[in-house]
Amino acid sequence: MKLVVQRVTNASVEVEGEITGKIDDGLMVLVGFGENDTTQEADYLARKVAKLRVFPDENGKMNKSVIDIGGKLLLVPQFTLYGKVKKYRPSFHRALKPDKATELFDYFTEKCGEYIDVETGVFGAFMKVDLLNNGPVTILLEKEYEE
Repeated sequence: MKLVVQRVTNASVEVEGEITGKIDDGLMVLVGFGENDTTQEADYLARKVAKLRVFPDENGKMNKSVIDIGGKLLLVPQFTLYGKVKKYRPSFHRALKPDKATELFDYFTEKCGEYIDVETGVFGAFMKVDLLNNGPVTILLEKEYEE
């Protein structure tokens, strides 16, 4: 499982002219699932992203989480995080199949919702993502399937 976490001043997702998710201060997270990912990885990363300390404290140090600042999460499903590029055209054979990935995205959204308010994009849809990156601060989080 891979996450691209961006600290934002605001972010939104639009599908077919409709805003499906919108936040102000918080984290916009691109979410990708690999072929072996399970709820175990989702549990781990839901807790990790909610408690990730990337917001400044009173001394300007990244010491506060999105929970601490009263922010929100905007989760955007992004299977292309598992793209492999050997030549010029990416291959996505390592991404989790859409039916299972949809279930895992819904599960991940619910788990994140146990910690903080969550907005989302739409799995499998063509989405227009708009964001104002704050910092910029961008963190890559991964949790690979472990046997």
